[in-house]
Amino acid sequence: MALPRPYWTGQLRLSLVTIPVKLYSATSSDKQIALHQIHEPSGKRIRYQKVAPGIGPVDTDEIIKGFEYEKGKYVLLEPEEIDELKLESKQTIELVRFVEQSEIDPRYFEKPYYVLPDGENAEEGYAVIQKALSEAKKVGLGQVVMRGKSSLVGIKPCGKGLLLEMLRQADEVRSADQFFDEIPDVKVDKEALELGEELIKRKTGPFEPEKFKDDYTDAMWELIHAKIEKREPEFIAETPASGKVINIMDALKKSVSDQDNKKSSTKSRSTKSKSTKSTAKNDNKSKSPRKKSA
Repeated sequence: MALPRPYWTGQLRLSLVTIPVKLYSATSSDKQIALHQIHEPSGKRIRYQKVAPGIGPVDTDEIIKGFEYEKGKYVLLEPEEIDELKLESKQTIELVRFVEQSEIDPRYFEKPYYVLPDGENAEEGYAVIQKALSEAKKVGLGQVVMRGKSSLVGIKPCGKGLLLEMLRQADEVRSADQFFDEIPDVKVDKEALELGEELIKRKTGPFEPEKFKDDYTDAMWELIHAKIEKREPEFIAETPASGKVINIMDALKKSVSDQDNKKSSTKSRSTKSKSTKSTAKNDNKSKSPRKKSA
């Protein structure tokens, strides 16, 4: 299968070992529905122009970047000046520290990329780093500059290859204390806690993201196709909540009871199915022609 264009190409360095690598996005946005702004009376799509106050529309080649250091005052930065910033991390990811994956707070994870060796000469060094990280069960940390932004990155084994996780910088993650300090201390009822734990236990299973259906996207596609085909959309109505919840204890008891009923119903259907198959099998045997005796 032909791979898409790499998101980034550069070098991965571990001490004196340097190998050319290329990054590919590990996520896809192909299934996202792009909705545009439309001028309803004419059906024309809304377009935006780049304008300067008092000047009007301007050409792209007249636009540079700037930083507002005071209200209405900017320090201007030419593209060449930005490109001349000599940062090794613009082309090289150097692994400078190794940590347990469990040590990285999930709030720091931003976006994953697949790391591939770039060329035959890179394959051996790539294999060494991949194998070493797998054996050590560690994540290698480093920094890189991509698309004008310096990012902390973590590199770890992924199957037979490597996965790069773009991580947020420390000052980009808000402290939870400023939010959670507002939560009052509540004494939890022992029975309610036990019911909660029991419910979690019964619903525990493997992580299977493919079993979680994107109902919103499916409904949006159905609405779009229905309008194109000039028909009424066919939506699956949501199941209304059964019964009014009086308090948390009642809700937990009812949830556990529903799980029991669901389990019992599933077992009953399974037993009935086996019984039906067994009856059918016996009927087939009785209908089978017997061999005539010699």
